[in-house]
Amino acid sequence: MPQDCIGVDIAKDWIDVFHLSTGHRERIATTKQALARFAKTAGDALVVLEASGGYERPVTEALAKADVDFARVNPRQAREFARAKGRLAKTDRVDAEVLAQMGKALELAPTPPADPDRQRLADLVARREVLVGMIRAEKNRAGTTRDTWLSREIALSVRVLQDHLSAVEEQIAVLVETRDRLAVQARRLRSVPGIGPAVAAVLLARLPELGSLEARQIAALAGLAPHACDSGLSRGKRHIWGGRAGVRRALYLAGFVASRYDPVLKAFRQRLQDAGKPTKVALTACARKLLTILNAMMRDGRDYGKQAG
Repeated sequence: MPQDCIGVDIAKDWIDVFHLSTGHRERIATTKQALARFAKTAGDALVVLEASGGYERPVTEALAKADVDFARVNPRQAREFARAKGRLAKTDRVDAEVLAQMGKALELAPTPPADPDRQRLADLVARREVLVGMIRAEKNRAGTTRDTWLSREIALSVRVLQDHLSAVEEQIAVLVETRDRLAVQARRLRSVPGIGPAVAAVLLARLPELGSLEARQIAALAGLAPHACDSGLSRGKRHIWGGRAGVRRALYLAGFVASRYDPVLKAFRQRLQDAGKPTKVALTACARKLLTILNAMMRDGRDYGKQAG
């Protein structure tokens, strides 16, 4: 028998559930007990839900504990699937039904349960990014104020935020160093010019597929694959879009640094610019080439110096 699909739309305090095989709908509170009961009743079905900024974690944890398959999908893809089916309305009930239909129509593969170490690393990386943004904003304010008291207040705020940032970075370092697999992978990533502790942590936390996919697949996942825009005789410009924005930003920064100090990427960037490519396009290409190299390194278990460019 084909696997049944259950669509789950997630809110902060409840989930809306739609059973595709029976058409049964229900709303369940997001308490541990209620989610555990739901997971037990899911049985052999595939539960399809959206990535919801962390609100999906209690659901996925309950499903994983009950050994129930689930597929976590991109909200944009779910909405586009709904539009393709002519479902323009957007409510919790509609979204749950659409997710169940999407799982069945696309034969979605189950999402592997999250590694607790990588999950904590992802949380720490997200916190670090928030603190970096807050420090940048405060420093920008300091540059525009002329009030002496406000300048002192902002300086104090920056010092406090920097203390918090140092504490978070220390936690990241301890986590990576004390987990054997993360430590080995971090050391391998940092053998590449342009990749320091911060970029390595982002890649470890947000791109666990590194080394397990083909070059084109990993580029699409990171949002570094150029997409065609052609119609008839018209040939539009290729643009990158979609993918994981945080990973793309980290690789763009690493590609910029590597293209200045690594001979292979420096020559690659120079060839592109000599051919008339804009700087930003050349740097994006460097980021993708760097990602391809990293993917091969992780796949083969080799450091950068031993990897063919």
